[in-house]
Amino acid sequence: MEFFAEHEETLRRALAAIASREYWSPYPESPRAYSDDAPQDGEQAFQDRLGRQFELDQPSHGYSTGGESSPYGVALDVSYPVAAVDDLVAAAQAAMQDWGRATVEDRVGVCLEILDRLKGNSFEMAHAVMQTTGQAFLMAFQAGGPHALDRGLEAVAYAYSEMTRLPGGQMRWEKPQGKRDPLQVDKQWRIRPRGVAVTIGVSTFPTWNGYPGIFASLATGNPVIVKPHPGTILPLALFVATARTVLAEAGFDPNTVLLAVDTPEAPIAKELVMRPEVGMVDYTGGSSFGSWLEANVTHALVFTEKAGVNSVVVDSAEDLKGVFRNLSVSLTMYSGQMCTTPQNVYIPADGIRVGEEHATFDDVAGGLAAAIAGFLSDDQRAGDILGSIKSPEIAGRIADAAASGEVLLESREVTHPNFPAAEVRTPVIVQVAAANRDAYMREMFGPVIYVVATSGTEESLRLAKESAQQHGAITWLVYTTDEEVMESAIDAAVEAGVSVAFNLDGGLYVNQSAAFSDFHVTGANPAGNASLTDAAFVAGRFRVVGVRISA
Repeated sequence: MEFFAEHEETLRRALAAIASREYWSPYPESPRAYSDDAPQDGEQAFQDRLGRQFELDQPSHGYSTGGESSPYGVALDVSYPVAAVDDLVAAAQAAMQDWGRATVEDRVGVCLEILDRLKGNSFEMAHAVMQTTGQAFLMAFQAGGPHALDRGLEAVAYAYSEMTRLPGGQMRWEKPQGKRDPLQVDKQWRIRPRGVAVTIGVSTFPTWNGYPGIFASLATGNPVIVKPHPGTILPLALFVATARTVLAEAGFDPNTVLLAVDTPEAPIAKELVMRPEVGMVDYTGGSSFGSWLEANVTHALVFTEKAGVNSVVVDSAEDLKGVFRNLSVSLTMYSGQMCTTPQNVYIPADGIRVGEEHATFDDVAGGLAAAIAGFLSDDQRAGDILGSIKSPEIAGRIADAAASGEVLLESREVTHPNFPAAEVRTPVIVQVAAANRDAYMREMFGPVIYVVATSGTEESLRLAKESAQQHGAITWLVYTTDEEVMESAIDAAVEAGVSVAFNLDGGLYVNQSAAFSDFHVTGANPAGNASLTDAAFVAGRFRVVGVRISA
């Protein structure tokens, strides 16, 4: 097996990137970077999956479609093998025997090969992600493919770094004893995996959020049971199929990676994670179940990414056009169904300084609403930006938000030119006073934007900090030309445990998190207890057992 040697340079570059934090990626994000046949082959491979059984040679007692459907109205009808929790756990435990004893290089080599195979499957994965999540195609291609692979590779690099801190092989330990002979002991250290890992997938970004935990567990010797969200199964099923193929080729039990499919009516997540054999749980999704996991799964490590209320604080700017241009994208991308999307835009009620001029509150709030309306005025562009609504609960949130304040921009239904059955909604923009806390001091996942009129930037930062500490937040975006305000915002963000960006007015958006450079979630507020990816995310997934032999 030469997987490690074949991909060692990629690993070396990844290790350098997590140390320097500079931009680097081995997985091209532009569809044009792939072969001419790749787009057509990938789409055909996706089409060939529809209406069929997804074959996996793993424990099963039948097939189920889970609760999977396409937000675009495409008939999927893919059925997946289903298995009892007892059978899945037993198979994973049996597979861990050889996988846990393998060398670090062998395990990491397998992980790197899986990532490389997935890279070659990027177009099929893009269609699978698009048609199960409602993302537009380009986002599905990038977030479901290369950007997700970046995060997986990042986790492998951190795992390799942590596991190789100690001397490899055997070393001689010698303690001087003065005139007497020195004490001599031969020492070696063995990596012991923690146990069966469970990944609970999210409905919106299954691979981007799933790969870090999956690959961190695999690289450190733990088998992984992948339980997708019942409404978004196919992307993670494709991963499982690829991983099992590579594991078998490398001489390992393919049950090192298993698929666990359930339905909304008969969920298995609680039964699965409460098994004593489970050593780790990785979860992305709503706060309610994430908090349940944190409180109840005390026998295993639990890594969560939950909900949050992300904020934009507008203090001052040199040019509002750039501000509106940037926010028009970041506030509307994928209909606000991203955990990093801003929800609350705080603006001083008496206006802000723009260059050498003064802009009123209405200039800023109304200008933002007009910019978003213009940006989404064309149905084709709107469809490409907004994608399709995934959750049926979102329509209710839009109506609820509209009733809570003054509507600056009504949400409209868009007929998608390519998928007329898709539910596409532009965001509702609602103006509220800072005192109307019940309206905006909560997460309204979806195309809902609150413009909050405050007494000034000091109150804006205080409210953003309070909402982050109480309800969680992953991103802040601050616009200011004042260095003192910037320092105050940085201090507030650090105290709130939120990553903060300043004065974005070009092609970089606050929603985006760069692997090998940006930490996604800090683990320092209720939005989640872990960070993608740092050493703490991988180090607890294994233990070091010392072996001492008298020399």
